[in-house]
Amino acid sequence: VCGAPASEFTELKGKKGLFGDTNSNAYIVLYSTVMVVVVATLLALAALGLQKRQAENELNEKKQAILGSLAAQGESYDEFIDAYVVDAEGRKVEDAGDIFALLNDLPGAFAAGKFPIFEARDGRVVIPVTGMGLWGPVWGYLALEKDMNTVAGIIMAHKGETPGLGAEIATPKYQAQFVGKKIFKGDEFVSVKLRKGGAQDPEHEVDAISGGTKTSDGVTAMLYNSMEHYLPLLEAKRKAAVEQVVFAPVRDESNEENVENNE
Repeated sequence: VCGAPASEFTELKGKKGLFGDTNSNAYIVLYSTVMVVVVATLLALAALGLQKRQAENELNEKKQAILGSLAAQGESYDEFIDAYVVDAEGRKVEDAGDIFALLNDLPGAFAAGKFPIFEARDGRVVIPVTGMGLWGPVWGYLALEKDMNTVAGIIMAHKGETPGLGAEIATPKYQAQFVGKKIFKGDEFVSVKLRKGGAQDPEHEVDAISGGTKTSDGVTAMLYNSMEHYLPLLEAKRKAAVEQVVFAPVRDESNEENVENNE
């Protein structure tokens, strides 16, 4: 047809069929599909294989956060912490299940009337708290001294607060402001408030985050709403602590010991 001799042509072998041409749309679609399936399968297998290790890491992270709120990182969680669940009346719930599973859905646990708490061997307690910030959930662990009134420490985290603004709640420098604050004013529960413009009540307020008003309001609500569930337990422990001091036995001393003590 073109007038050229046969010697000017080369037979192309192995290029026949629907997917013979690597530049064809059919070949590109098939290749992409195969690659997606292979990669998805490998990722699924990797996720299944690492699932146990991921769960262990998450569990360890929670335990370290609990110890961190008590400034007790050097302690062993299993030896230092007694974890249990209380109901709305502050009574221990038997057979409450896996406490750390409750932490995975703390709002759901609260709604079901199950309130996890972690009590240290020295009498301090750690209360898990949960709430909403500007862009998503915020949560943490607030530790109270043996008087069930003074904040011993707090660890907070967030899902997506703004870096440099609301995300400051997760920094040790900001969390240090809560240490020593009181959650009761007399017998009235007031929690700890983040006040815009600077704390005015040095016992019950901390400075709100500059430029992070919504996050600060969310943390204030988180602390009040979460700790409110534990008031029956806290009040019972406060009463027991007072009675222990009032009715503590006085050791009789001889005249000789009195003289030595006076000297």
